[in-house]
Amino acid sequence: MPAVWVVVPAAGRGTRFGGELPKQYLQVGGQPLIAHTLAALFAHPAVAGAVVAVSPNDADWPGWREFAGKPVLNCIGGASRAESVLAGLNALPETVRADDFVLVHDAARPNLALSDLEQLLERGGNDPVGAILAAPVRDTLKRAGDDGGIDATEPRQRLWRAFTPQLFRRLQLSRALESAAAAGIEVTDEAMAMERLGHRPLLIEGSENNFKITTPADLARFEFVLKQRRERGTGNGG
Repeated sequence: MPAVWVVVPAAGRGTRFGGELPKQYLQVGGQPLIAHTLAALFAHPAVAGAVVAVSPNDADWPGWREFAGKPVLNCIGGASRAESVLAGLNALPETVRADDFVLVHDAARPNLALSDLEQLLERGGNDPVGAILAAPVRDTLKRAGDDGGIDATEPRQRLWRAFTPQLFRRLQLSRALESAAAAGIEVTDEAMAMERLGHRPLLIEGSENNFKITTPADLARFEFVLKQRRERGTGNGG
């Protein structure tokens, strides 16, 4: 797999989490959460560097220019995830060509397994479109009515939960995000933007441990995982 860069959108305030400090900067194990995220990404030798999209006047960004021996750039993100990702794509070094693959990964998804990243890069890098990490839906799905009652049980076959990283070519993804913005459509992940243009990214099953920090319970879960990992003396195994 050729070297790839990663875009990390980190301009959100994490309003669902609560608190004044954006969740990507919360301290876990003596480091901000985003440090664990970058460490998981940079553990793979094919990941060459990262562009982190931060909010304007972000006083909490540590100002890293490198991390774990690899370059870190930053740019100003937007009001939405898609705007931040597009800003990050535009801020990539000139060495990243239009048809090169680029990763996009959530700043608050710190428990990425190296084996999952390896599989994504290997299989997605051999696909003309790209791929995303995901997991099949295993729970029974209910459709709620306006009154809070159950209207129906939905079939879960062929349904997947989308994770990150997601792997796409730089120019294709930029055009997909620009097209969605021009149409007034807010895409919730990069694959959705690609799907709008008729592309069919691969679904690559990844570990359920690649969870996103959304609530204080998620943060406590990661703290527990990190404690176990350090007691075992192992790296990021997801």
